[in-house]
Amino acid sequence: MNNPILKALASKKCTLILLVIYAILMSVATIIEKFHGTPVAKDLFYYSPLFLLLQFVMVINFILMTVRLQLISRKKWAYLVLHFSLVVILTGALVTHLTGEEGMMHLREGQKSNYILVKNGDEEAIKELPFEIELTDFRLTRYPGSQSPSSYESYLKLYVDGTTSEQKVYMNNVLDLKGYRFYQASYDPDEKGSILSVNHDAIGRNITYTGYTLLFFGWILLLVSKHSRFRRLWQQLKYAILPVLFMTSFSSEVKAQDLTISTEHAEKFGMLPMQSNNGRIVPINTFASEIVRKLKAKEVIGNLTPEQFLLSMLTYPADWSLIPLVEISEKEVAETYGWNNERISYQDAFDANHYYKLHKEMEVIYMKNPSERTRRDKELLKIDDRINILHELLTARMLRIFPNAHDSITFRWMAAGEVFDRETRLDSAQAMTITHLYDNYIQDVKAAVKSNNWDKADEALQAISQYQTDNCKGQLIQPSKLKTEVYYNQLNLPRLSQIGYLLTGLILLILTFRTKQQYGKGVRTLRMATICATILFFLLHTVSLGMRWYISGYAPWSNSYETMVALAWAGVLCGFIFARRNLLVTALSTLFGGSVLFVSSLNWMDPQITPLVPVLKSPWLMAHVASLVMAYGFLGISCMIGTAYLIIGSIQKSSQKLLTQLTIINELSMTLGTGLLSIGIFLGAVWANESWGRYWSWDPKETWALITLVVYAIVLHYHWFRKSNHAGSFQFLSQWAFLSILMTFLGVNYFLSGMHSYGSHDALSAIPWWAYMIFTIFFVLPGALFWSANHFKK
Repeated sequence: MNNPILKALASKKCTLILLVIYAILMSVATIIEKFHGTPVAKDLFYYSPLFLLLQFVMVINFILMTVRLQLISRKKWAYLVLHFSLVVILTGALVTHLTGEEGMMHLREGQKSNYILVKNGDEEAIKELPFEIELTDFRLTRYPGSQSPSSYESYLKLYVDGTTSEQKVYMNNVLDLKGYRFYQASYDPDEKGSILSVNHDAIGRNITYTGYTLLFFGWILLLVSKHSRFRRLWQQLKYAILPVLFMTSFSSEVKAQDLTISTEHAEKFGMLPMQSNNGRIVPINTFASEIVRKLKAKEVIGNLTPEQFLLSMLTYPADWSLIPLVEISEKEVAETYGWNNERISYQDAFDANHYYKLHKEMEVIYMKNPSERTRRDKELLKIDDRINILHELLTARMLRIFPNAHDSITFRWMAAGEVFDRETRLDSAQAMTITHLYDNYIQDVKAAVKSNNWDKADEALQAISQYQTDNCKGQLIQPSKLKTEVYYNQLNLPRLSQIGYLLTGLILLILTFRTKQQYGKGVRTLRMATICATILFFLLHTVSLGMRWYISGYAPWSNSYETMVALAWAGVLCGFIFARRNLLVTALSTLFGGSVLFVSSLNWMDPQITPLVPVLKSPWLMAHVASLVMAYGFLGISCMIGTAYLIIGSIQKSSQKLLTQLTIINELSMTLGTGLLSIGIFLGAVWANESWGRYWSWDPKETWALITLVVYAIVLHYHWFRKSNHAGSFQFLSQWAFLSILMTFLGVNYFLSGMHSYGSHDALSAIPWWAYMIFTIFFVLPGALFWSANHFKK
């Protein structure tokens, strides 16, 4: 290539520069979107001519690189197919952008229409369709006892070319008609109308799906082709896969022994089914644990189990209203309301006239936009929330253990304190029956506390259980699942695995730095015992995931907590792949799993099992998230290896063989992780297209996932520039690249706007200051040590 422009475009340096610019522009766009809105970000970046030109230049760069590197003549089919798939995907996206149509169709029951409202940027137009659609019925199904939608379905009658047919459309079930695809988007508040999103993009969809298929086969070829860099590195390593062989004291007015419930009876009480606020039938054991976490951010209160605490509070509400349970973090708030202690009781929140002290200020706070709330506002919101929980508990309005025999529509259960409310619509006889059952039980518990004879309390509890069996509608009670959930709560296997991973990982890490000559019989025995213990903790971790899957009825990676637990599992599993040859990788992956589980156990992670929203009821969920979790596992190991390399390379002499092994393993792990990441991203795009008619909406979560893919693509191609410090630079980049994953996985949720964002910094305020210190030291200190050591060596 004699043309200087073509020569520059065909250079490796140009490839990396284009990728860096691409990642920077997308990251800036997400920040612009947060402060100025999605339309501004799309106009200035995603749909701007310059951004489209950048993607076109990237395609040209690949084509020219293909010619320059002679990929076809050298039979580099894996690289050719993999990179060509990206060209096809970008082409499909361009065709969709230029020719695709998106619109909405609003139908009321009994209404027929052949028009859709098409959106083209800021403009809207009416378009006539070559067929008619009639909404015959719309049905909204909610989870029992809650207002959360389980499913919304549109029953349609289609009039096409003189024929009539019927079709049901609901979330993840699309109507495909003459190139137009109809998706269930929303519904009218009165539940008599349906809003369907419409997409017309047959050509672009076929091109894009072809690109996704090529992408998948490209990565497979990369792993198996004898001409690929991955196979060369694997053969060089010659690894074999290891078989997967508060209450510290009560208030002075209350004596602890007077309020203590029998442990045995509390366990029986914890097995009783109840209905949570989201409609799920759970054992009281689960509910009690959640209440304790919300009130104290701990798993127990003093020496009481959650069930003992809950039953004691229900039995002695007047006494518990005097016990300081609500923590005050802000001294200014305490001084304002005359609270002298770090904790206050329920009674402390009211003045002498029984007026709620926070009432006026809370009214002002709730009228504010969440982004405008101050630190003091957020502290008061936490206090108010805990006071409200105590109020509901002390007035017996929170424990929904009584099903309504006459409710076969919402299947809502009731608490004893609300049976006389007008909303329950109970007849007086049933209300009196429930009240009698509950009051008898509480009186029998009081008597048992004094006499230590729990027979009558057991009988009263059994009477409530029998009432549930006789009056429950909809087959909501599933004893086997309830029993499994109690065991899941009591065993707390993720916590056990967390401790186990950290201990065994630390021991393996120490053993790694002993040479083979230092391996005596005792050390070899300790090494084998530690590896066996690691496998045991991994199996317990696997059992916990299986139990949660069985309890919830869906794959356990639908929220932040579940995904963190699954990520820890994937990280340890990925470490086993390299375990036979290098003990250090096993140690690092185990420590990674323990660290991730530790983060998942922090107060700002909610472990509650919740019903799935309709859009998540898709088979694509399992494939999409599973692929990403495994990818994060491999890339997490890559980060840990990079950190270990920098530390070892700065403090240990004569470790060149170990450092070479770590470099090879790091690149192998990063390649596997990047492949799974790209497949997971595009599986998510297919899911989005099959759910609401668009692959990509440039939501910050999607955008940062793509940024992460580009970041790792840059690091993987860094071997093009071999310098004297290439290995150290590669390890440093592999460590810092993980920050893009943290931004995608957590940062987007709490700092940016979009569909995947929580819009609140409250959770982050619960992270202790020392966690930030450890985070900073982890990412800064190893690189500083390595570069300073090598500088002085030179």
